[in-house]
Amino acid sequence: MLGHGLATNTVRTRLVMVGVFIGAIAALSLSVAFSWGDTVTGGGKVEESPEAKAAFHANAGSCVNWVKPDVSDIHVVPCAQPHLYEVTGVVNIADKYPAGVPEPGIDEWRDLAMARCADGAQQYLGKQLDPYGKFAVSALRPGADEWTGGDRDMRCVLQWAAPGGALQPVTGNAANQSQAPVWEPGTCLALAGKTVGNPIDCAQPHAYEIVATVDLKKQFKDAYPSQKDQAAWLDTECNNDVQSYAGGVDLDAEHLILTWDLREQESWDAGSSLVNCKVAAKLPDNSGLAPVTGSVKQQAQDAPPAQPPGSPGAPPPPGGG
Repeated sequence: MLGHGLATNTVRTRLVMVGVFIGAIAALSLSVAFSWGDTVTGGGKVEESPEAKAAFHANAGSCVNWVKPDVSDIHVVPCAQPHLYEVTGVVNIADKYPAGVPEPGIDEWRDLAMARCADGAQQYLGKQLDPYGKFAVSALRPGADEWTGGDRDMRCVLQWAAPGGALQPVTGNAANQSQAPVWEPGTCLALAGKTVGNPIDCAQPHAYEIVATVDLKKQFKDAYPSQKDQAAWLDTECNNDVQSYAGGVDLDAEHLILTWDLREQESWDAGSSLVNCKVAAKLPDNSGLAPVTGSVKQQAQDAPPAQPPGSPGAPPPPGGG
């Protein structure tokens, strides 16, 4: 009898993970592929489940999800439910790979997905695909037997990957939501080397804690604001927001810094006006981010209460006296 791990090899090889992130930190996002071999050892062939087959043959507008790391439970779900892929179109690549031609290698699959899926994704969305946004193009490819049988249909999909590469669930159709790569307040992002990774429990060492989501259009209602103007406004807005999030926190005393996202012109044109305010810590030599453990909310709660002037141990009033 074949082992469970062997049974899912043919499933996992169908996923082509293709990141199109080109922002500074976002460039570290997922850009690798599931590259397990198609050969099932131990003898015999393992069939995919009907649900998996339906997922790998889904039409545009379908949403696909899985929970198991081996992807063996991949299935179509309503897009109103959390999902990892949204199918944007089906592209036939027989013009480049006619019958009898060997299947592309994984790097070729990535190139094909980038070349053949990006324009279709924009048509599917009905607007520009934000090159710095949370959605990236990827693809589902034919299985080895299907390829041998002449199947040349590649299903283009949209996915959201965290900076460390972990796919994030999306709820609702991509066209009906912001493409801005923002996180819910209270989210912490892991430290990966000296930069940013995947969401993690704030009790664990992390790079950033998200304290607010702000819409730049609250202040800049018309034309794209320069990044200098964005930063000037966010300096005040985020300082107010961090106090609302964790009232009474003294960032300097906690050796923390307050920072925020800035949006590029291309993102603004694609409708991405949301940004995150977040707290972090710098390494002493300013070469990157330092680990922070625990939420800034907890740190604010643990701070000693302020003493009224004149109380024992309270600081003297301004000017001495």
